[in-house]
Amino acid sequence: MNEFMKNGSAYITGKIEEALQNETRTAIIRGCHIIDAPVRIPSNFTLILENCHLRLADGCYSNIFVNEHHDTEIGKTVDGTDSNISIIGRGTAILDGGEYNGLSERNHMQNGLPPIWKNNLVLFTNVSGFMIKGISCRNQRYWALNFVYCANGYLGNIDFCANDTAIDAEGNIYHGLKHSKYKEILVKNADGIDLRRGCHHITIENITGFTEDDSIALTALDWHLERQFKVEGLPSDLCDITVRNIATSAFCANVRLLNQGEIKLHDITIDGVYDTSADSPYMERGLTAIRIGDNTMYGTRHATEEETYNITVRNVRSRARCAVTLAGAIKNLVMYGIECEDGAKMLSDQRIKR
Repeated sequence: MNEFMKNGSAYITGKIEEALQNETRTAIIRGCHIIDAPVRIPSNFTLILENCHLRLADGCYSNIFVNEHHDTEIGKTVDGTDSNISIIGRGTAILDGGEYNGLSERNHMQNGLPPIWKNNLVLFTNVSGFMIKGISCRNQRYWALNFVYCANGYLGNIDFCANDTAIDAEGNIYHGLKHSKYKEILVKNADGIDLRRGCHHITIENITGFTEDDSIALTALDWHLERQFKVEGLPSDLCDITVRNIATSAFCANVRLLNQGEIKLHDITIDGVYDTSADSPYMERGLTAIRIGDNTMYGTRHATEEETYNITVRNVRSRARCAVTLAGAIKNLVMYGIECEDGAKMLSDQRIKR
């Protein structure tokens, strides 16, 4: 799989249309293709990536995959919910951000630039029933896989390898990320999987690789993204999530939980988080394995105990600066089986006390 074919978006869209016409509702994509526009996947559809490499075109601002009614007026209503969408990798299946396009949280929606979420490899909004498994994500330009108001999903057997390029003040390019030189990192906030506001009843498991920021982020905020894709009539809670068997090198956190400003985050189980950074060529040790809450304000205020509750964390092995960091207020937090290696600190507890 070396030679990339142009017009991959049109090719895959054509394969989807063919599968709808013949009523198989399954399309198999093989080979290497350049993606220059988002491919929309309809409800009750399975897309199989078999020995397939999809790479974003240089200079474009585009997702690789979105659901059919993503960013449409009906897609922001209960009647416009898409359902039962699967992306399944067989053999080698790669989603690749390719060359970085310069779009970041600092400059998005300025001077004619689009919003930063155009840099997600996959962006699903208002989907009930989905599966993504057996894929590798490379060189994500921002969060690789992003979900807003999505439910009843499975994400498994996914590997990440973010961009580890940095550029010093003299313009010299080097590789290997250092916290003391964070400003020099080219592609910032390159998470693996993000579940945002309104996501519930989702399992994430068997995740590997390297992420420049958080490997798994469960983040319930009221940001531009959530306002853009808010679904009237659906609850905003981020809840009933199972995260297990996460074995990653994460520059920031292996698993991060955050809610601020009245949005609830609850009934979360994290079981099996393993720091693999000891021999990583991409980064030094990360900041934390498990991060719940944050002293930095991303919302209007810290969440209360009535808004962050029923969280279980078990079986964690970390060599980060601190294995677990806590902030804000949390009710019914259970943690056990936390192990530290290579001089890691066990706990930083800055929770708000009653």
